[in-house]
Amino acid sequence: MDFTILTKKNFEMYAMKHYNNPQCNSIEEFQEDLNRVKYIKRLLGRYHNKGLLKERLILNHIIVLNNIFGPRVCCRILFYKIDDMFYPYLKSFLEYLQYLPYSIPEVDIEDIPTDYKVIKKLETM
Repeated sequence: MDFTILTKKNFEMYAMKHYNNPQCNSIEEFQEDLNRVKYIKRLLGRYHNKGLLKERLILNHIIVLNNIFGPRVCCRILFYKIDDMFYPYLKSFLEYLQYLPYSIPEVDIEDIPTDYKVIKKLETM
């Protein structure tokens, strides 16, 4: 299967191919791990709409995703599944964790601005 660009048709197969969790015993556990993306999206939405940033929770979810998918795959999954209005926040978290690769097929990373309010919040932790 071609994973040059992620689509609805190939996304789940891409995620399964790169999933590395030796403790996973079922497809339900895989789905639970993948649901972390939804949680991150929801938390970024809350920050966007209400200004409430739960930075430690977001960091925790991103770190877990990184541990089970690796940094490049984790970033591709996040940028594919998360709305582009949240990209500056996401990029800021990924830069802070030093997970952000030089390029991702789904987005032009250099065109995404960094959110300095998020960076400032992360640096004060």
